[in-house]
Amino acid sequence: MHAGIHFWNYTMPGAPATIPTGLADTARTTEDGGVDQFTVMDHWFQMEAAGDPAEPMLEAFTTLGYVAAQTHRMRLAPLVTGVTYRHPGLLAKIVTTLDVLSSGRAALGIGAAWYEREHRALGVPYPALAERFERLEEAVQIALQMFGDETGPFEGAHYTLAETLNSPPVVSTPHPPVMIGGKGERKTLRIAAQYAQIVNLTTADPDEVAHLLHVLRGHCDAVGTDYDAIEKQVMGSRLDPGSAEFWPTMQRFAELGIDLVVFGVRRDRQLETVEALVRDVVPRLAQL
Repeated sequence: MHAGIHFWNYTMPGAPATIPTGLADTARTTEDGGVDQFTVMDHWFQMEAAGDPAEPMLEAFTTLGYVAAQTHRMRLAPLVTGVTYRHPGLLAKIVTTLDVLSSGRAALGIGAAWYEREHRALGVPYPALAERFERLEEAVQIALQMFGDETGPFEGAHYTLAETLNSPPVVSTPHPPVMIGGKGERKTLRIAAQYAQIVNLTTADPDEVAHLLHVLRGHCDAVGTDYDAIEKQVMGSRLDPGSAEFWPTMQRFAELGIDLVVFGVRRDRQLETVEALVRDVVPRLAQL
């Protein structure tokens, strides 16, 4: 299995002055340590479940552009952007820009959005959940159209684009992969089955992972897509590599067909977290 690093917290000694160096050092150490994916959180406020909303938080794609200049191999993506955060035509252009400047390393991580407080705080419309899922599907359709050769219009229930012109085009082949994040069985996994090249199951419970993969396979069969062609990821941020359960859990993930495990950095010691992971976890994970 492969490993990913999720840089979700910018709280570090001396912040904000130390954030650029801390982020760059962590990204380079991540890549040099054999990790294949580097993601950042796409929020405007820190999540309440993870800390004080007033803690430092950087805009995701500006951050990824900075990381792209520090690295040369890893896939770069938000984990994940909310569909409400940017108009999908602009989002496709932003991801294309990252793809071009990173020499084809961008991915579009996207979900239905959920953090109502930051929407209300900054005046961003926050539709009901059913509408957000409708917008999610249209946004993915728009992105895929703009990642391709089609420059004609797009007419949806929520978005209307007169031209899907996107120049320069993406450099990824065939396009930046679409990563759907979440574990909703009826809508999220159906959208993932129909459109995604990557699915990030936001759980680390092996039994839940097994169930969600079964649901995903069913959706793939229903819409006629190849289940085996979709990269499967899980979140390992809350798992302790020093615990007795850690490696049996990793073995179970491997047996279930998980391709990549995402590990999170720790606040105030982001670089140290990655140094320990690339020393103690990444090499052994690659053997599973």
